[in-house]
Amino acid sequence: MTGIAERPGTHQVEISDLNFGYGERPVLKGINLTVPKGGLVAIMGLSGCGKTTLLRLMGGQLQARQGSVRVAGQELNGMTEGQLYAMRRQVGMLFQFGALFTDLSVFDNVAFQMREHTSLSESMIRDLVLMKLNAVGLRGVQGLMPSELSGGMARRVALARATALDPSLILYDEPFTGLDPISLGVIGRLIRELNDALGATSVLVTHDVQESMKIVDYIYFVSDGVIIAQGTPEEIRTSHLPFVHQFVWGEADGPLPFHYPGLPLPRDFGLSAAGG
Repeated sequence: MTGIAERPGTHQVEISDLNFGYGERPVLKGINLTVPKGGLVAIMGLSGCGKTTLLRLMGGQLQARQGSVRVAGQELNGMTEGQLYAMRRQVGMLFQFGALFTDLSVFDNVAFQMREHTSLSESMIRDLVLMKLNAVGLRGVQGLMPSELSGGMARRVALARATALDPSLILYDEPFTGLDPISLGVIGRLIRELNDALGATSVLVTHDVQESMKIVDYIYFVSDGVIIAQGTPEEIRTSHLPFVHQFVWGEADGPLPFHYPGLPLPRDFGLSAAGG
């Protein structure tokens, strides 16, 4: 199995035989991944395994060394700056911790893309911003500054901004990081509801296994730059692969060791193996 939808023309994202690295260091190796239109897919794995790099490749911020990255049927490798700019109008991005513009009000944060990418009147922009804020339950904070928001509220404003132009593809980079349990549940529900209401496609990079499994359709597990497992939430939850089982259930013992590789303990302390 290479994805969750196999019918031709149903994929919003198609990645084939992808290789990418920074300098001489390989990061992604032989990645094959598909995201169907209307789907909500999670990419999971340890820090540094290449998850966020995959998002940047989907958004055209990076270009593959080898292989293909297609979004809405368009090959991103080799696109001109103008073509990438036009493509990104159809892509929304929720950055880790929200990344709101600190010197702009909540209203202006959400309105930013509308003013940048459209010729809509200010009265129309006002109505649309209020609709987006209402969808995340925060119409009443339009006049506040980001510094006046709680972490959960800031993340919801960032979600309203990410969906400002009704994108066909929404990318989420660790949207649950730093949230309390109530805010985490609210953001998870909003991600699912907005995806379905907009008819969008969403890709979610996250470490939060349990919350993600409540909302996603399919999961890819990445380790050391390769996809080592994939499946529905139920298939991943019941996986017998040692690494996946350890990650999903947060177990201390497994293929991922507690100690980083190093010299034997006696040698590091200048002792002989016999303790002399």
